[in-house]
Amino acid sequence: MISSDQDIVGEQDAIRVLIVDDHNMFAELLGVALGNSSEFRCVGTAQTGAQALALAVHHQPDLVLMDIQLRRESGLDATRKIRDALPDAVVVVLSAHQDPQWVVRAAHAGASAFAPKSGSFSEILTVLRTAHNGHMFIAPSVYSRPAGAPKDGSGPAVRSLTAREREVLVLMGKGMVPATMAVLLGISLNTCRGYVKSIHSKLSVQSQLEAVVTAQRLGIIDASDES
Repeated sequence: MISSDQDIVGEQDAIRVLIVDDHNMFAELLGVALGNSSEFRCVGTAQTGAQALALAVHHQPDLVLMDIQLRRESGLDATRKIRDALPDAVVVVLSAHQDPQWVVRAAHAGASAFAPKSGSFSEILTVLRTAHNGHMFIAPSVYSRPAGAPKDGSGPAVRSLTAREREVLVLMGKGMVPATMAVLLGISLNTCRGYVKSIHSKLSVQSQLEAVVTAQRLGIIDASDES
């Protein structure tokens, strides 16, 4: 069937996604589902880190959807290699693991977002949209507080946070960048960056994703804060 001009334009405007998963059927089905959404287009699927790197360099996708655990290697290692070759690459990690520590590892590897395989397809789409817009984001379903975790935000690190830092942390949980947070809070960008730096120091983290995960585990912010 010949595509209409409107179809061609729509395809060009679609967010281009490379899917990396060693379960070929899952990758293909996810690619079809993304294509049916009209917002996204799957440009290829890879089953190994080497294939993922080659396809990423060739296609220059807008997003790479990476399984955290490939058959013979770690998806996090593949993420690092892609980010080394393509520093501006946006990698979204998709994992069967729902332990927040995996989110921290994904952040260290250079991932911009995290979604569990146990989540819904609509949630995956939300994560992809948010990551494509330049925001770091963790799927809300990741936030199942482990047994024994504090529910009242207690602990010295939590108590050391100022009221303003807590406000900034909630906005970080929404996936906002400092420039956006500064506008919403009516403060300068440099001041906002200062709050973010202070939060990182007090929570002993190195990235926005780590800060959000740590805040959730400590009971500082809830999944409801991200809606």
